[in-house]
Amino acid sequence: MPVTLKACYTVKPIETTWCGRVSLSEWDQTGNVTHVPIIYFYRTPSQESNNNSIASTLKDSLSRVLVPFYPLAGRLHWINNGRLELDCNAMGVQFIEAESSSSFEDLGDDFSPSSEYNYLVPTVDYTLPIHGLPLVLIQLTNFKCGGVSIGITLSHAVVDGPSASHFISEWARLARGEPLQTVPFHDRKVLHAGDPPSVPLARCHSHTEFDEPPLLLGKTDNTEERKKKTAMVILKLSKTQVETLKKTANYGGYGNDSYSRYEAIAGHIWRSACKARGHKEDQPTTLTVIVDSRSRMEPPLPKGYFGNATLDTVATSLAGDLVSKPLGYASSRIREAIERVSDEYVRSGIEFLKNQEDLRRFHQDLHAIESEKKEPFYGNPNLAVVSWLTLPIYGVDFGWGKELYMSPATHDFDGDFVLLPGPDGDGSLLVCLGLQVEHMDAFKKHFYEDIESKS
Repeated sequence: MPVTLKACYTVKPIETTWCGRVSLSEWDQTGNVTHVPIIYFYRTPSQESNNNSIASTLKDSLSRVLVPFYPLAGRLHWINNGRLELDCNAMGVQFIEAESSSSFEDLGDDFSPSSEYNYLVPTVDYTLPIHGLPLVLIQLTNFKCGGVSIGITLSHAVVDGPSASHFISEWARLARGEPLQTVPFHDRKVLHAGDPPSVPLARCHSHTEFDEPPLLLGKTDNTEERKKKTAMVILKLSKTQVETLKKTANYGGYGNDSYSRYEAIAGHIWRSACKARGHKEDQPTTLTVIVDSRSRMEPPLPKGYFGNATLDTVATSLAGDLVSKPLGYASSRIREAIERVSDEYVRSGIEFLKNQEDLRRFHQDLHAIESEKKEPFYGNPNLAVVSWLTLPIYGVDFGWGKELYMSPATHDFDGDFVLLPGPDGDGSLLVCLGLQVEHMDAFKKHFYEDIESKS
């Protein structure tokens, strides 16, 4: 896709904001320290809007939303032993204007994701020191047909999915001329380790999410798997297919409670991946499940908590058990992992991280696959699943109507899955997945045929 960059601006808060260093919480200190992209496509009213007014509206509202969301205008700094600190210095975010000679029609009727999307989201130069990187980068691309895309990429070291969605929603509200709805809560001390510890170290749980994931049988490292070509697709599940999977998961006697659609679908994905990858029966495999701890804390985190409050929990199994036993077995393994995340579990994880001399081994820099430093790899034989089912990801209106389409943009890391609600509100779901190219066709086959066999 031909895309020409036309201008690049630094947008700063329109008013003076608090400046100073902020210690990140232990959950901010681990995980993916790179940026996560999302993209929205819009048709704009040709008579009422033009490229200049759209850009002006976005930049003006961005400068205003950065006042309450002032940490995003700052910069990260390494301090010692792999730990990060946030410098709230109002240096601003990056806003890029671009144009494409393509039309929306060139992207297909369903905006099927492809590598072309890479040109529609800002590129982050990770060769620069981390304190030189904006935490938010935005690209407005004007298409030949009059439509626009807004590509947004945010630092995962500063925000998780709920916080990113909060920021984007409030930005759109200000662009429409409406007031802020929910003020962000910035005191990250509520998730800091205590002194004395909030959970005695003797009662700390076993945090297997920090262990190295299993390797393929017979392998001593995952170097070969890291280098294999991957692709991204979005698969749709109709309301009927979702109900079929949920019914199937709850038929078989595993567990006493009914499994949710999330547990049923995630279990189905896990089983389908084992089949597609051709795992041996005794192959250990994990499914990393990302859980939002906001409502699991005692008391719950304040409304609008802005930062990382999601954490990993790991479901484990042998591939043979997942494939040979009913779907309810996979769902039961996921349920067990989710129920592990209690207030005490979260706080014991914080204490565990606090007592680590060096946090560098916990960083998941997925962009540095070819670097000498080998970060944790969650691809074959493992998976990771994120749910956006409850996030307000649709209906983001900057003043010219709701989006035609939104997508996690580039999401082609092997084994990474995102579950999204269908955009029409009809009970359907979307599964955005990254998988090795050699396994993709087999995965699609098992994914759909196994549902049809239960219908």
